[in-house]
Amino acid sequence: MFKIVKARDYDDMSRKAANIISAQVILKPDCVLGLATGSTPIGAYHQLIEWYKKGDVDFSQVSTYNLDEYRGLTHDDPQSYHFFMRDNFFDHINIDLANTHVPDGSNPDADAACSEYDKMVAEAGYPDLQLLGIGNNGHIGFNEPDDHFSKGTHCVDLTESTIKANSRLFEREEDVPRQAYTMGVQTIMYARMILVVANGAAKAQAVHDMCFGPVTPSCPASILQLHPNVVVVADTEALALCE
Repeated sequence: MFKIVKARDYDDMSRKAANIISAQVILKPDCVLGLATGSTPIGAYHQLIEWYKKGDVDFSQVSTYNLDEYRGLTHDDPQSYHFFMRDNFFDHINIDLANTHVPDGSNPDADAACSEYDKMVAEAGYPDLQLLGIGNNGHIGFNEPDDHFSKGTHCVDLTESTIKANSRLFEREEDVPRQAYTMGVQTIMYARMILVVANGAAKAQAVHDMCFGPVTPSCPASILQLHPNVVVVADTEALALCE
């Protein structure tokens, strides 16, 4: 069940998404947040930082679980999602870093790293709110188009389109890791509320297919049609095919 919230532009999308996240934290101060990386959520994180600095929202009891991490990167690697989350969010608010969790990309044992992360997310009771971006190919987390929906956290080979999309964050395309650990689709679906943010014309087809296309693993985000509580906050360009 989708509730679609139209935003004018990226800044408006970021404010509206941040409003929903801050409402969750205010209503349940010790909530569990599932968080995402990438360029789309940065504006929402920066808005939340601003409100925190004004005293409007308190993260001291919040715990977080990120969707994914590149395999082979240490926590302090500037390209890791550990580093991204601290740089763009955690280091600027009053969250206890011991309550922030990202899959351990530095663990070469994929099975151990993934099963350990699944156990942690399950023991936390799954997110009260899961923030998601959506890839141009409909991926959520690093769950790429496939012939089946994934279950728990697992190691994935990144597609060429995802490597290309992420190469803007690296000096060279060949520096982009080829694998990642990602929360599975089934785990994402256990969240009590899902918030999807999207902006720009490049996302329009994926947003349409997520909301109105067939439920198929060739568009992983389409599974969200089966979730009872999904809010999509997207700008005019990203919603162009949903009119």
